[in-house]
Amino acid sequence: MPAISLNHVSKVYANGTVALQDLNLSIAPGQFISLLGPSGCGKSTVLRLIAGLGKMTTGSLTWGNPTHKLAYVFQEAALMPWATVEENVRLPLKLSGLTKRATNSAVAEAIERVDLKGFEKCYPRELSGGMKMRVSIARALVTKPELLLMDEPFGALDEMTRSRLNSDLLDLWQQMQWTVIFVTHNIYEAIYLSNRVVVMAARPGRVVADVSIEAPYPRTEAFRTSAAFTNYYRRLSTTLSTGVDAGLEPWKPMDYSADVPSVPLGEGAV
Repeated sequence: MPAISLNHVSKVYANGTVALQDLNLSIAPGQFISLLGPSGCGKSTVLRLIAGLGKMTTGSLTWGNPTHKLAYVFQEAALMPWATVEENVRLPLKLSGLTKRATNSAVAEAIERVDLKGFEKCYPRELSGGMKMRVSIARALVTKPELLLMDEPFGALDEMTRSRLNSDLLDLWQQMQWTVIFVTHNIYEAIYLSNRVVVMAARPGRVVADVSIEAPYPRTEAFRTSAAFTNYYRRLSTTLSTGVDAGLEPWKPMDYSADVPSVPLGEGAV
């Protein structure tokens, strides 16, 4: 039974942009899948539809577990600047109506899992970019999700920080047994993290390749420099170039305005 299935999904925005066209994707429980593709191919739109932050034009979305819990980590850490690390992590639980006393243990555990113990009382201005993203991940995992949606969370970080967080994310994934859908433009990142890389074509967005990464976990730096890694890179790079060339429509900016909820949403259970 798949954790989630998207069946013949299309999404057309109000300005006429065909973001997705007849997209089919089935994801098994516990898989780590990366959506790889050029800007504007609908990767983030897929995440938004799964999270319930937009409505598909046609098609269906099926859950293996009707009582699923999911969390969403955005491109920016989006922390409250006036709140400490501890209070930023507590936010989704607070919004669920839980008291501070009832959430102290879960918040402390989430902070420790992302290696920020000792920084609980710090404010975002006192943290590095990588530490801010760790707080964002802690804010997601404090809700104990089954499905984790990640929209280019490490895109703005330097390569050393990005590499470290990639490894830390894999450690968390193996501990927590999440199903992860990870959006990225970075082929190296997709190969290192994933057991499947789904390549999407330029607009209208659709799947053009689904590549299994047959490398055991845990993965180390040795995998990054292996012949197998290089072969996966060549294959995905060629497929990605083909997908870019396959675009049928001129580029238009995405128009998410019709899908924006009336109140701001932070990371957490949806």
